[in-house]
Amino acid sequence: MRLSARLIAAGAVAGLLGAIPVAASAAGPAQTRLAARTTPAGPATASISKAASAPSGIAAKGTYLYDADTAKKLWGVATTTQRPIGSITKMMTAVIVLRAGDLDQTVTVKKSWVAHVTNNDASSAGLKTGDKVTVRDLLNAMLLPSGCDAAYALGDIYGPGQTKFVAKMNKEAAALKMTSTHYLNVDGLPTSSKAEGHSTPRDLVLLARYAMTSTNFQAIVKRQSYSLAKTSGHAAYSWANTNLLLGSYGGAVGIKTGHTNAAGYSLVFTATKNGRTLIGVELNSTTTDTNRRFKDAAKILDWGFGTKTTMLRMRSLPAGQSTD
Repeated sequence: MRLSARLIAAGAVAGLLGAIPVAASAAGPAQTRLAARTTPAGPATASISKAASAPSGIAAKGTYLYDADTAKKLWGVATTTQRPIGSITKMMTAVIVLRAGDLDQTVTVKKSWVAHVTNNDASSAGLKTGDKVTVRDLLNAMLLPSGCDAAYALGDIYGPGQTKFVAKMNKEAAALKMTSTHYLNVDGLPTSSKAEGHSTPRDLVLLARYAMTSTNFQAIVKRQSYSLAKTSGHAAYSWANTNLLLGSYGGAVGIKTGHTNAAGYSLVFTATKNGRTLIGVELNSTTTDTNRRFKDAAKILDWGFGTKTTMLRMRSLPAGQSTD
C-alpha cells in the first residue's frame, strides 16, 4: 500500500445487502438505502475428502477457500491466525457506506483528504482539491486503484469523522461474527505508532460472502476500470483495478487487493464457473512479488473447481498507479 513498497453467488445469506446495480459509467440511477443486515452463520468447517490433495506450491502464510454453494470450507492454512490486511480493510469501509446509501450525493474534495495520501505515502486515486464528485465515484476510487484519499473521504462523510466511522466498522465486524478482526482506520495503513488492523482468512470469507450479496459491491469489484470525463465540476479521472486476476482468469469477479510491508501482498478473490462460486483468501502471499498472489489464486481456484486453465497475460496498470 505504501508508495515506497509499491516501487520495490454470493453466499447463502438472502436479503442482507439489497441494492440497485451501480452503473458502469460515472452517471447512474438513484440508489436505495441498503437493507438491514442479519447475522450470517460462519462458513462450515467440513473439509473435502483427503483423497483430493491440497493445491500445491501456494506461498501465502494464511489461506481459505470456500464453496459459496455448499457453504463449506474446501481448504485452508492458518485460517484463524490474525494478520495485517492492508487495503483489504476497504472492503468493510465499502460495506458501511453501502449500508448508509445516498450514493449519488455530490461532495467536494477537501484538501485534508488529498493531504492524507501525501502525509502517509499511500496509494492514491489522485483526487484533486475542490473537485465535485459523487459517493459512487469515491467508492470506485477506493476499491479499484485502492485510493486512500477516497477511503478517508468516505470516513469523514459517513462517520461523520474517522473515529465514528471506524467504530461502525468494528461494530459490523462483531455483528458478522468476525471474532478475530479489529480495524484501526478506514484504509488499512499503519498508524503513526506503526500499529495495523488485523483479520484472519476465516473472517474475511465471512465479510466477502456478505459484501457480495450487494449488487452495488459486486458491480464495482468486478470491473477492470472506471473513468470520469472532465466536466466543469471535476477533472478527468481514470482508475484501473489493482486486482489483476480480473481479465486473466476466466470467471474471476472480484474482490480486493491489500498490501503493507507487514501484510505482504494479499488478496481476497472470487470466481464463478458453470454456476458454481468459490471465494478465496491469501494473506501475505509474499513480501516481494506483487503478482504471485494472482498466480496462486488461479491455482487455488483451479483446484477448487477441478479444472486446469492457463492464465492469460496479466494486465499492466497505468504508469504511476500503485500495485497495492
